[in-house]
Amino acid sequence: MDYRIGIGEDIHALVEGRKLVLCGVEIPFGKGLLGVSDADVVLHALSDALLGSLALGDIGVYFPPSDPKCQDLDSRLILKRCHELIKEKGYRVHNVDIAIACEKPKLRPYIDKMRGNLAKDLELGMESVSVKGMTNEGFDAVGEGRAIRALAVVLVRKTDGE
Repeated sequence: MDYRIGIGEDIHALVEGRKLVLCGVEIPFGKGLLGVSDADVVLHALSDALLGSLALGDIGVYFPPSDPKCQDLDSRLILKRCHELIKEKGYRVHNVDIAIACEKPKLRPYIDKMRGNLAKDLELGMESVSVKGMTNEGFDAVGEGRAIRALAVVLVRKTDGE
């Protein structure tokens, strides 16, 4: 079987007046992420990982920030489109591993819902989706509570006509 690995990373600033959405889950918090779309940093990192696994560019190629249609776009639509591109090339996602770095809020209460959204959107079982929260121990913009960063790794495999 032909396997390919992709990695994606994204960071967005935390600002007042925006909803905080991670993996399509709205999390009650006094700040949200700044961006053209809903700024779901996790789905952006994962979308880039999917595209990178098959050398298809990055999400800016398919969803340019200058396109008015991207304003406040639900990032699950971005993920679903990137997933479709993988499937069109004859590949399926095998598993994903995601790390989300933020000081606050605590993510543990939301992890299972996040995993469920990703499993549904990528047509996977929950056992193939890992989401972990971590802090930056006070270092840099993430550690100072001014941003959230996500790192995503994805393994895709050739379907061989499945």
